[in-house]
Amino acid sequence: MKWNSKKILLMICVGLTGSALFSFNKGDDRNFQIAKNLDIFNAIFKELDMFYVDTIDPEKVIKYGIDAMLAQTDPYTEYYPEEDNTLKEMTSGKFGGIGSVIRYYTPRKRVAIIEPSEGSPAAEIGLKAGDIIMEINGKDMAQGDRIPNDLTSYVSDNLRGEPGTTCVLKVERPTSDSTYVPMEFKITRSTIRTNPVPYYGIVGNNVGYIVISTFAIENCSKDIKKALIELKQQGAKSIVLDLRGNGGGLLGEAVNVVNFFVPKGKEIVVTKGKIKQAGTTYKTMNEPVDTEIPLAVLVDGSTASASEIVSGSLQDLDRAIVVGSRTYGKGLVQVPRELPYNSSMKVTTAKYYIPSGRCIQAIDYAKRNADGAVARTPDSLTNVFHTAAGREVRDGGGIRPDVEVKVENFPNIMFYLLNDDMIFDYATQYCIKHSQVGEVKDFTITDADYVDFKKMLHKRKFTYDRQSEKMLKNLKEIAEFEGYMDGAKEEFAALETKLTHNLDHELDRFSKEIKDAIAQEILKRYYFQRGAILQRLKDDPDLKKAIETLNNQSEYSKILSVMK
Repeated sequence: MKWNSKKILLMICVGLTGSALFSFNKGDDRNFQIAKNLDIFNAIFKELDMFYVDTIDPEKVIKYGIDAMLAQTDPYTEYYPEEDNTLKEMTSGKFGGIGSVIRYYTPRKRVAIIEPSEGSPAAEIGLKAGDIIMEINGKDMAQGDRIPNDLTSYVSDNLRGEPGTTCVLKVERPTSDSTYVPMEFKITRSTIRTNPVPYYGIVGNNVGYIVISTFAIENCSKDIKKALIELKQQGAKSIVLDLRGNGGGLLGEAVNVVNFFVPKGKEIVVTKGKIKQAGTTYKTMNEPVDTEIPLAVLVDGSTASASEIVSGSLQDLDRAIVVGSRTYGKGLVQVPRELPYNSSMKVTTAKYYIPSGRCIQAIDYAKRNADGAVARTPDSLTNVFHTAAGREVRDGGGIRPDVEVKVENFPNIMFYLLNDDMIFDYATQYCIKHSQVGEVKDFTITDADYVDFKKMLHKRKFTYDRQSEKMLKNLKEIAEFEGYMDGAKEEFAALETKLTHNLDHELDRFSKEIKDAIAQEILKRYYFQRGAILQRLKDDPDLKKAIETLNNQSEYSKILSVMK
């Protein structure tokens, strides 16, 4: 919807006239301040529109003002204009499209297919990871003046559409000699629903394992229940829920999942906000699936929101052991609100409290430093609460695991290999040369494969920023500034020699991690998300620890009881 400046001004004026009708006493300073500042905002915009030397874009200027206003709240309170369907898709988990992950691909300055979703129109028609999107329905998808993120959004908007409609997609597919061959596909769009359970199966000694990727999909708890029941039928004697990387979603779906393991009528979540309507109590409403089966929940620093409700509630009720590393710490609740002209926003209206009575929110966005920055609540300022059995747990700072597993440092070189598409490109070439790879359990990146990968990096003159080099440079500058450089020249020279860039040394040092990342990327091409997950499970410290504890009944019971 396009608005001219007169329409924008009319809307603002009408809004302000309406605000002036709100009754407030002379002593009601807050209402006066609101009316006063809205009036000033309106006057500023009018002056700009009339007198500024260049013509301003009213939509862009107002949107910028809205974003700046919302930046004073928290990262989760967001505005969505009429043409942005993000909020609707977030709450339903559905949209009309071809079903493929896309991303800006720097070497071609175009958008590329990264991963067609299993069973999607994109996968069924034969699109592959590495295909470069050239045209959609005759429209060139070149970058032009767009920044990478804007180009990706533009391509995404053109790929999406009503289910049943078709689009003609022209791509260029990479070949084994690093050239590209043009291809054309006519694809019928369908309703795309994100799979909340990309994998489940039996692992270890009769342990049922379920990966839950999101709770942001209506009725996703039904998918999880189906997986749970099937695993029990296959002989699972204990269950692992993997919530690592799960950023949350719908509160009601999280409560439903907790309900699978605890009796009907249990209070799981209480929300409290500024207004009475924001306060709600959520209880389990259905008969459980199994209240006795041993249960472990895997979490990490990206486990957030609804995922923390599941892991934290099961911990508070002493129903499961939590394994991994501390979670993100998002204890806030957002609700969608409709706005004029078919726009909408997502507003944080409350904090949530899990069964022990604690709120695990890590950051108080109302307390900002002078520069506007916020910080996590230090552990020393958190409070002790107790589980149903009397175990100590704390608020603030997320869910602390019952069994903590040390987080391995992410190699610096790995970031650049991924960010510069080196692993992605090697996987593309590997798949061109190999029509099939056999079963996931037998797949490995051989030493010969790794040598080929190294050759590709050297051929492309791959380099990366090393933190040691940056720190040494900063230290030299400080030493020179403070007058210590003359007496330390030999030491600095020796240190520079030891820290000389050696790509092969770094590739050998982190070969295990890099090979695993390559294997995951390759297996996604043949087995989709399921392939990458199965590859990760080959060496998963969190899962190993969970299985070990579940299989040790005395240790499991000891963790869930109060030490005396």
